[in-house]
Amino acid sequence: MIKSVLRLCLPAVSTLALVACATVPRIESPAASMAEAPVPADINAFFEQYDEAQLALSPQTKAYRGIRDEDYGEWNDQSEAARDERNALRDAYLQRLRDGYDLASLSPEDQLSYRLFEATAERDASLDPYEDYGWSFDQMNGAQSGIPAFLINTHAVQTEDHARDYIERIRGIAPLLDTLIATSAERANEGVMPPDWVYPYVLSDIRNILDAGTDNAVLEDFRGKVAELDLGDAAEAALIADAEAAWQAQAEPAYRRLLAEIERQQAMAPDEDGIWRFAEGAQYYDALLEYYTTTQLTADEIHNIGLREVDRIQGEMRDIMEEVGYEGTLQEFFEFTRSDPRFYHTSREDYLAEVDEVMSAMEARLPDYFITLPQFDLQVKAVEAFREQSAGKAFYQSPAPDGSRPGTYYVNLYDLNSMSRNELEALAYHEGVPGHHLQRGIQTGLGELPPFRRYGGFTAYTEGWGLYSEELGKDMGFYTDPYSDFGRLQMELWRAARLVVDTGIHSKRWSREEAIAYLQENTPNPEGDIRKAIERYIVYPGQATAYMIGKLKIMELRERARAAFGDDFDIRQFHELVLANGPVPLSVLEEQVDAWIAAETT
Repeated sequence: MIKSVLRLCLPAVSTLALVACATVPRIESPAASMAEAPVPADINAFFEQYDEAQLALSPQTKAYRGIRDEDYGEWNDQSEAARDERNALRDAYLQRLRDGYDLASLSPEDQLSYRLFEATAERDASLDPYEDYGWSFDQMNGAQSGIPAFLINTHAVQTEDHARDYIERIRGIAPLLDTLIATSAERANEGVMPPDWVYPYVLSDIRNILDAGTDNAVLEDFRGKVAELDLGDAAEAALIADAEAAWQAQAEPAYRRLLAEIERQQAMAPDEDGIWRFAEGAQYYDALLEYYTTTQLTADEIHNIGLREVDRIQGEMRDIMEEVGYEGTLQEFFEFTRSDPRFYHTSREDYLAEVDEVMSAMEARLPDYFITLPQFDLQVKAVEAFREQSAGKAFYQSPAPDGSRPGTYYVNLYDLNSMSRNELEALAYHEGVPGHHLQRGIQTGLGELPPFRRYGGFTAYTEGWGLYSEELGKDMGFYTDPYSDFGRLQMELWRAARLVVDTGIHSKRWSREEAIAYLQENTPNPEGDIRKAIERYIVYPGQATAYMIGKLKIMELRERARAAFGDDFDIRQFHELVLANGPVPLSVLEEQVDAWIAAETT
């Protein structure tokens, strides 16, 4: 079931940010205590044990999963000491895995879990040397907006105790922000900070919260959740008074301290954009590319793949120009599609209504292409007002395993002139079904798999599937309007161009303006869309390269299977194979497809 929600809601902390948060808190000598614990005979019990150890460190991840116990009112410990403890815990468990189990003696399913646990731990550890290069406050995943996002979208209030836990989290904003402020200030003093243009976005988020006083989005959310409990007027009023008092005494002063620190940093922020400016920036970027793509591709190789794909997609766009009878250059057609009013909605309600139509039509066709389907509802929400100016154009949040929170497709409708109707269909397929909601809904429902496989991920697989889903929609008979099909190509072109500009910024030392100019010349997206995207790639280096690299591999493997099976190729079986094990590195996915082909054709 799909439900569109016009009420503007801030997305919860992104998946990446949640993983980061989930791994920071401190426990007492975790590596030592784990090294002394006996290794379970059953490897799945070992994975459960590790999951419990991680959850004990992360109240926020518990909340995200729908677990509400004794630490429901707490935030994760964001100190550097906690980060080091987390790394030690991971390393201890990796060593226990290798010492405690013989890979060859395990069942095929357990062998895969062993390999994926090892790959996940090694992948995480590859970024350890560069952890001091991160920043806590930016326009994409900054804590200044991530904290309210978490409370609004993840902290459920089903009982009076949950409401009191919410108030406790409001009180906890002060020590949480103070920890992050101290780390950010220390790194800024060493020259590790975002570029200067990031700061107005962060300051806008902070001021939006402060200027609202006790009418801010957090307290508004709290009042709404408490009202649904039906506790009676006196009890409800008492809870609201406590929440407002906690905000005024703890959270608001902390946000004012943050405001002062961000203003201090803004005065000395650099104007260079790429991470090449860090002492080990080149090595850091190489590590990020491997982390996100799960390949050994170099920055130059990724850059050249991008140039090749840009040429291919622009050729397909010229075919659509011919189909609609447009006479002119490709760049003139770009300008036509980005500027003609017919290609934009004039109200948020109309945009969301069309998303509902698109998703309903797609849902009806899913059984023809998929065996397993997600058992969770999908809702569509507009991004909440206080952050919509800085948030991305669209993103997805996985459902809670217990069904208490549906999967959510967030769409940013702040500027309807940046949300082309031509792209609406492809964007919905990517974020909803058959994209992220289908893939991550299935993944969350794989209850027989270890938790790290149900809730973890590999960006090239997950985002590659999202981009693959956009083209799959065409295979399924959608995009009947040639302009909508142009929008699909427009979004694919966007992902190809990302390979060029991301590597351009962080490896070839392009400026923000150079990268913007490349997209303006080579894509039909409006200027605001382009500028926001480039700013995302600058503060989120490497991540954007995963989409096209992953999609190309999935398409390659599908066509390999089609060629091997001929008329016997069953796309439903191919999709089942890709989805049934949850996210895997691209090399492992290739192994699985090759093994399937070999087993069925010999």
